[in-house]
Amino acid sequence: MSFHGLMIGASGLVGGLALPRLLDRAQSEGSVLIVPTRRELALEHKALRPIVGEMQEARVDRQVASILRDANARLDVFVSCLGTTIRQAGSQAAFRAVDFELVHAMAEVARRHGARQAILVSSVGADATSRNFYLRTKGELELEMERLGFARCDFLQPGLLIGDRAGPKRFAEQLGQKLLPAVDRLLMGGLSAYRSISAVTVASAVVRLYGRTDPGVFRHVFRDMHA
Repeated sequence: MSFHGLMIGASGLVGGLALPRLLDRAQSEGSVLIVPTRRELALEHKALRPIVGEMQEARVDRQVASILRDANARLDVFVSCLGTTIRQAGSQAAFRAVDFELVHAMAEVARRHGARQAILVSSVGADATSRNFYLRTKGELELEMERLGFARCDFLQPGLLIGDRAGPKRFAEQLGQKLLPAVDRLLMGGLSAYRSISAVTVASAVVRLYGRTDPGVFRHVFRDMHA
């Protein structure tokens, strides 16, 4: 079977690792992967269908429709590896504009064009009733994704992501990554879901789940992503 996809967050830590593998799979299946980004990707691939520029819903919707007409296809899978932090965004409102509003808008585009599966890189502890703004936003997004009517939703809920991020590395982050293995060993049983996890492992889980057709809502934590 072939699965045509729409992927956002392809230039981030997890997305950048998952993208080449998803493209190789798409090419082997004779399908395409539509990838909206604000800046041009430093990657060329036969299966890649980039949309470069502002990620406005109406604009992306029109270009997705055009690409699918050319491919004589409809979408099957929506993938979001998009995410920021309140510190990076600069405010809670700016954070929500990306992590909730933009992701939700792109998911709506995917549903309109036939996508039946959604894969979302969320966060461990995501809970729409949480008093923590970050976790509440993540939880609210998961609930809204369910309400959009995807036949299958896969919510990946990693702890702290370990990997080589772009940009300068802060001393505190470097120190934290060195201390994490010792902390992780203390997180046993149900707390193991909060262990730090390699971005490579999360990206591999995205690739493994891509195209699953059995219906339902599935939340994948540390143990599941290592399966």
